[in-house]
Amino acid sequence: MSRRLVVIGADAAGMSAANQALRTARRTGADLEVVAVESSDVVSYSACGIPYWVAGDVDDADDLVARTAAEHRDAGIDVRLHTEATALDLDAGQVEVRDHATGTTSRLGFDDVLLATGAAPILPDWARDVPGVLAVKTLADGAAWRELLASDPRDALVVGGGYIGVEMAETLARRGLRTTLVTRGEEPMSGSFEPAMGALVRAALERAGVEVVTGTEVTDLETGPDGRVRAACVNGDPVRGDVVALGLGVRARTDLATGAGLPVGERGGLVPDDRQRLTDGVWAAGDCCEVLDRTLGQHLYVPLGTHANKAGRVAGTNLGGGDDRFPGIVGTAITRAGDAEVARTGLTSRWAREAGFDVEEVRMDSTTASGYMPESDPVTVWALGERGTGRLLGCQIVGGRGAGKRIDTAATAMWAGLTAEDVAMADLAYAPPFSPVWDPVQIACRRLAERL
Repeated sequence: MSRRLVVIGADAAGMSAANQALRTARRTGADLEVVAVESSDVVSYSACGIPYWVAGDVDDADDLVARTAAEHRDAGIDVRLHTEATALDLDAGQVEVRDHATGTTSRLGFDDVLLATGAAPILPDWARDVPGVLAVKTLADGAAWRELLASDPRDALVVGGGYIGVEMAETLARRGLRTTLVTRGEEPMSGSFEPAMGALVRAALERAGVEVVTGTEVTDLETGPDGRVRAACVNGDPVRGDVVALGLGVRARTDLATGAGLPVGERGGLVPDDRQRLTDGVWAAGDCCEVLDRTLGQHLYVPLGTHANKAGRVAGTNLGGGDDRFPGIVGTAITRAGDAEVARTGLTSRWAREAGFDVEEVRMDSTTASGYMPESDPVTVWALGERGTGRLLGCQIVGGRGAGKRIDTAATAMWAGLTAEDVAMADLAYAPPFSPVWDPVQIACRRLAERL
């Protein structure tokens, strides 16, 4: 007997699940129909690439699309664009959908439904409906930014010092705008980086031409006679901004789920089990969900495309008749700030102490290649370990070319539960163009092991 899966949201998690469900169903012999509804006109795109499209590194929005709706349809998925899910009736096994093209509303029956509704940018009241003030979340946002910058604004204000804020500050400075970044944190990236490492990010942004204002926030905007933004109020003083980029984070889109009586977790996202199941016939994956942090043993809200794709694949395997589990995260992320690569994994010292860990930390400077090589750039590594067990609990890196992806060594070690000493003695690759004879992460872990 044929079963129908309805996927709500056709980006990373949703379409990973849809395709994996069909592949698994073919392998297991299950008879499965997959329908995916998407309120926009695009599917399966890289939101992470939008700042680089705005900067001009990427020529066209189509380059950010991993797979088109037509390609998904060719794979056997009934993709319905401009179709918004407006209500979920779990008792009846139906989702109410509205076709934006025709304005009609109908009901779509399902045996299973996957919620992949994603996240929405946080918009303060002062930012709503003001021309020149834009988030950076969707391809439509990217197109709007490209159009806005074509009008040759001179001053840019970036609000928020997280990943998107840092990336957009770099982007706008590269586009030749006088750029100011405002963050309420002690330093940029203060939500997930040690203050001393955030200070290195600030220095890199300043080298790139960005003025960084910390420890405060925007409270209001000044607009011109045409209603467009002209400045923002920061510490009671106006800061010029012909354009304002919002990088204040996102919130999980859970209205559809909560409207159907489904609960959310402490961080505001849906909390599926390790098979991505919420309840009988209801599944969830992606930025609408919290994820299990393997070190803390707690669910956190960490909206990243890496988790979304993996969780979608797990959900799809199970929906297609297979058996898979999402194993959690260790909190790994990377970005760029001017000439600095910025990466982190695991806990900060504050998180670790609040969670009851007895910890020790080190911070050291090295180079990305042997010091006598022309490729050699400075790099700073911070590492955190647990007393008694010697286990590596966190690592952060800020440095030049080749610094950032070294975080994967620490992330893999944390994934496997290795100690700082294990990392220090691991057999890693060495040649002068790529690393000192002791890799910087290994030096940090060796020093950490000595303290532990």
